[in-house]
Amino acid sequence: MTEYDVIVVGGGPVGSVAARYAAMNGAKTLILEDHAFIGSPVGCTGLLSTRAISECEIDPSDSSILNSVRGAFVHPMHGDCLPIDGKKTKAYVVSRKIFDRKLAAMALEEDVDLWLNSRVTGIERSQKEQKVSVVKSGEKHDLKSKVIIGADGIRSQVAKWSGLGNVSEVLPGIQAEVPYQSEDTDFVELFVGSQVPGFFGWTVPVNESISRVGMAVDPKYGMSAHQILENLLTKNQHVASRYGGGKLDLVMGGIPLGPLEKTYADGVMIVGDAAGQVKPTSGGGIYTGAVCAKIAGEIAAKAAEQENSSASFLSEYDLQWRAKLGKELAMGMRIHKFASGLRDKEMDELIGSMNNPAILDTITRYGDMDHPSILIKKLLHPSKSVHMLRIFRAFAKAVL
Repeated sequence: MTEYDVIVVGGGPVGSVAARYAAMNGAKTLILEDHAFIGSPVGCTGLLSTRAISECEIDPSDSSILNSVRGAFVHPMHGDCLPIDGKKTKAYVVSRKIFDRKLAAMALEEDVDLWLNSRVTGIERSQKEQKVSVVKSGEKHDLKSKVIIGADGIRSQVAKWSGLGNVSEVLPGIQAEVPYQSEDTDFVELFVGSQVPGFFGWTVPVNESISRVGMAVDPKYGMSAHQILENLLTKNQHVASRYGGGKLDLVMGGIPLGPLEKTYADGVMIVGDAAGQVKPTSGGGIYTGAVCAKIAGEIAAKAAEQENSSASFLSEYDLQWRAKLGKELAMGMRIHKFASGLRDKEMDELIGSMNNPAILDTITRYGDMDHPSILIKKLLHPSKSVHMLRIFRAFAKAVL
C-alpha cells in the first residue's frame, strides 16, 4: 500500500497550491485529479485580481496572462452606464488552462506526485492515518496518508464523507467566449438588475475582438443560466450590437455562497470551492482559495511531522483562515443579499447616485476586488449621496 504524508484531492489551482505548500514544508505529497488533464474542463471567468495573481506567486508577465483590466462599465436596467476607472491594473484575464497547469507544474517542482484520471471512491479516517481508495485509469489502488486535503469542488465528496457536508447554496453560472468588439479592453462590463436576476452578468475582454460573456443567476427566479445568456447576447441592445455571433467556447459551473460551518475533521481539511471560500460579491475564489490552501498545506505538513492528524490539531487551520478572511466573506454575503434584493428601480437609483465625481473618486481610491468592505464603509457615509439617503440607510442596516 503506497503511503504519503499528505494527499490532496483535486488538481485545480487551490489543490496545487495546497500540495506545493505541504511539500515545501517537508511532506511527501500526492495530488489526485479526477480528470485526464489539468485545467480542463474550465469552470471560471479567468478574471483574477492582481492580489490573486500575487498570492499564487505567478509573474504578471507569465504566458497564462492574456490581458490586463483597470476598471468596469456598470450597466443598470435603465439609466446611464457607471464608469469605474481604477487608474491602474486591478485584474488580469488569464487562460485558465495554462494558469492551472503552471500551478500544477510549480507543485511538481517541489517533488509533489500527480495522478491524473484518478477518482477517489472512498476514505477511511482516523486521528493518525487515513486510507484512500482510488480508481486510476480503471485500476483500483489503496493509499495511506496522514492527512487528506479536500480541494474537490462545490460537491466535495471528501467533505461529505468526513461529515462536514456541502455548501448549501450554489448559483449556477455559464460563460461563452465569443466574437465581441469591446468598447475598451481595459474595462470589463457588468450587467445588473433583472436582466441577470440574483447576481450579475459580465463581458471580460480577451482582446479587441474576443470577450468572455457570462453570468451567474439565482435559480429561484425560474430562468436557466443558459436562457439568460442567450437573452444577454441577443436582446440586450448594448451587447447585441457588439456580438459577432456564434461561440468559440462554452463553460458551465457554480458559485458557492457562504463557507462551511466547519472545514476540518479527523485527518481532513477542506479548501477552496469545497469549503465555500469564495467572495459572494464577485464569485471569485482564487485569491481566497490560495490564502486558505497555503495555511492548509503548512498545517498538514506539521500534522504529518508530529503524527497527529486529530481534529483538535487540524482546527488551527479553521482558526487561521477565518481570522484572515472570515469577516470579509461575512460582509460580502450581506452585500450580496442586499444587492440581490433590490428592485430594478432601486438598483437604477443606486447606480445613478454613484455617478458623480466625488463618489467615483472614492471608488477609484478605495475600490478593492478582494476587500469590498473597505469601499462600502466609505460609501455609506450620508454625505456621499444625500438624495439616496433612504437606500444608503437600508444598505447600512443590512451590511453593518
